Amino acid sequence: MVLPDPKEQARRFARVRSAHRAEMQEDYLELIAELIAETGEARAADLAERFGVTAATVANTLARLRRNGLIETQPYRSIFLTEEGRQVAARSRARHLLVLDFLLSLGVSREVAEMDAEGLEHHLSPETLAAMKAFSSRGSDATADPPPSPAPN
Repeated sequence: MVLPDPKEQARRFARVRSAHRAEMQEDYLELIAELIAETGEARAADLAERFGVTAATVANTLARLRRNGLIETQPYRSIFLTEEGRQVAARSRARHLLVLDFLLSLGVSREVAEMDAEGLEHHLSPETLAAMKAFSSRGSDATADPPPSPAPN
């Protein structure tokens, strides 16, 4: 194996660090949107339970989301997404479903595909996501309407 150019390698690692920073924010926004859609509200206690973290961890993350203009909170009330927060949540959910569909089309079991999609969705480039979408579309087109068999000679 040959090491890449140091500047190129640093660029790759910077992209991964950026994805890690966005990952938690996107996960929180996506779950808040899902809770609101499913139950009519999102509460900090629900987030702590579903993420398996402490109330303090949730409070810190919610404070960051509030500073970034992605949520609104009031004492003793539910958590609300701002318009920007809703847009980020929707984009994250769309990426998640795209990666999930791609993994399922490869034959990965639903349980494993769900787990893998949860991490992959944040780290894939737009180019890779577009290729996955095109590949998945080709696969569904092929199974929906297979090409005619060649005529016998």
